[in-house]
Amino acid sequence: MALTAELVPSGSGRPRSRAPLVFAGGALLLLGLGAASLLAGAAELAPAQVLRILLWHVRGVDVPESEHVADVIVWSLRLPRTLLGAMVGAALALSGALLQGLFRNPLASPSIIGASEGAAFGAVLALSFGLAERSVVVVPTLAILGAFGALLAVVRVATRDGHAPVATLLLAGVALSALLSALNTWLIARAWEEHEAARRIAYWLMGGIADRGWVHVGMLLPGLVAGLLVAQVHAKDLDRLLEGEETAAALGVEVERAKAWLLGAAALLVGSAVAVSGVVGFVGLIVPHLVRLVLGAGHRLLLPASALTGAWLVLASDLFARTAVAPRELHLGVVTSFLGAPFFLYLLRRHRAETVL
Repeated sequence: MALTAELVPSGSGRPRSRAPLVFAGGALLLLGLGAASLLAGAAELAPAQVLRILLWHVRGVDVPESEHVADVIVWSLRLPRTLLGAMVGAALALSGALLQGLFRNPLASPSIIGASEGAAFGAVLALSFGLAERSVVVVPTLAILGAFGALLAVVRVATRDGHAPVATLLLAGVALSALLSALNTWLIARAWEEHEAARRIAYWLMGGIADRGWVHVGMLLPGLVAGLLVAQVHAKDLDRLLEGEETAAALGVEVERAKAWLLGAAALLVGSAVAVSGVVGFVGLIVPHLVRLVLGAGHRLLLPASALTGAWLVLASDLFARTAVAPRELHLGVVTSFLGAPFFLYLLRRHRAETVL
């Protein structure tokens, strides 16, 4: 049995019957983790106080002077971080689901095949040469271009006869990631004399959403919305592409056009997420695989469910990063790597066993 067989949509109605539970449970979990995120921190705030502050802003009421400090903590610090955590998780998980469907194997993910490193390289260029200071759109633009360039390079190397063999895909991704990582290290060394710039780049490469604000939410939101729309429009095309490009073409899919849209959407999602959070690895690998086990491989359900699951998973990881060694913080990228690396090894081992069989 080939591992790619897991990606073929099933005709069973069982996944659809599970969908309401998955979406309802995921939404409740996301809301609960969001509330916990708003309450977690060095400053202890009562739930009623946090709720009052949120309602004041929603209704456009001026916040009393006595609540000014609490207002800054909730509205300017914790709420943007909470929203950003959910959005980064949704973007990375959705991009992983798109790439796994496009390459027709469940080992494809932004962090494995070089898209995250490509986005990081584009953003580091902006940070190291001072371009980020000129406009808020510079970092996300270069990150998106970096992700798209990395994906195109991997596609050219790994794809043969419309199919990307697992070994070639991984080797191409690993090689490109190593090259881009070396370039990032060189850029850090180049900026070393400016200690603050080098520290900022190194800190950013570890992945995290601390010290992020509303401007970062605004940077990610357009890419996430556009990526979601493209993904849902092409969900049926992805299902048909899983059967092979010739079959998809026979069923009416404009294959090259669909692939271009899907690749662009994946690059947009990865680049936008990496631009605001740095490198947060393995979310795009873990989430689509777990969702597929529950809901099957049909992309109409898989794509939104992956986005929802990625949102609460990253939010939970960030909450752990903030509280595990308080008052210090772990980097979000470190936490997700601890979760993802063993899972990736498990998938590799399983793929090797199934190839032998």
